[in-house]
Amino acid sequence: MTAPRFGIWAPVYGNHGARSHPLDVPDASYRRNRDLIVHAEKVGFDATLVAQHVIHPSDVEDDVLETWSTLAALAEATETIELIGAIKPLLLNPLVFAKIAANISDISSGRLSINVVSGWFLPELEALGVGSLDHDDRYAHTREWLDLVTALWAGKQVDTGGRQFALVRPVPRFVPPVYVGGESEPGRALAAATADVFFINGRPLADTEDVIADLRSRRTGGPPLRFGLSAFVIARATDAEAQAEAAYLQALVDAEARPEISGGTDPKTQMYKVLAGTSRVGSNGGTLAGLVGSYDTVAERISAFHAAGIELFMLQFQPIEAELDRFAEHIISRFR
Repeated sequence: MTAPRFGIWAPVYGNHGARSHPLDVPDASYRRNRDLIVHAEKVGFDATLVAQHVIHPSDVEDDVLETWSTLAALAEATETIELIGAIKPLLLNPLVFAKIAANISDISSGRLSINVVSGWFLPELEALGVGSLDHDDRYAHTREWLDLVTALWAGKQVDTGGRQFALVRPVPRFVPPVYVGGESEPGRALAAATADVFFINGRPLADTEDVIADLRSRRTGGPPLRFGLSAFVIARATDAEAQAEAAYLQALVDAEARPEISGGTDPKTQMYKVLAGTSRVGSNGGTLAGLVGSYDTVAERISAFHAAGIELFMLQFQPIEAELDRFAEHIISRFR
């Protein structure tokens, strides 16, 4: 396996962690995201994940950046970083999406990947008029949608339910790799059948090894499945300093108590069942991955996850600009 790769969650929601952090006021503007990702590329990050919500999951009145127009702009603004764009299949017709993604892939000279997400935030789905689809039905729809998109990228004419067969021309020079995540049985089955990379929510090493073993056992053909891990990083010169910062951030998060998130979550969403009762900073497991400690400790834990099969570490920080520089200087440099 190659050396570990490091990615950063773009702050499309304004920030990651505590929204009340005094040094990280939420800013979901395109310019902030662009400048951050251009800088991340410069200091050694390999990828960025641009998540997708049309309504902010913390507060519907808060700003949230649109994903795919942002990716088109980032394709021009960057040179080497992998651009991973989240897509909820319920939001876009497969022909429209296949054409958009093929064009951005061409603009970026093949640096685009897609992260297929079936959706869990019910107010958003209801605003789109698709809230009646059950959890498992959303995954079934995702599989059908993704099969159509990949067929279109292969140059095939496909039936999308209209009077005319659909096709994408020109046929894409670069076919975007597919990332899939999901804790549920339908999510894991989808990943085993269709994904190039399975995204794992942050969790301890032993639990991560169990997930990797399960997904590998489900793969019945094609190239081996690769793995990415989401994590919130708090790295300092000493373990004590890192733990003190973690306690500070956790106190900010606990004081915010955002019931609108849990209130809008589909109760069948397995991710939130897994996370129930845990204290953490960051989304998608965040600090549960244990990348909290001294520079030596964090580097050792990254090495252990990498040895277990994690290729890409998709990371969150707070305050994001200062902490990604700290991570690049003290952690990324050890793996180059």
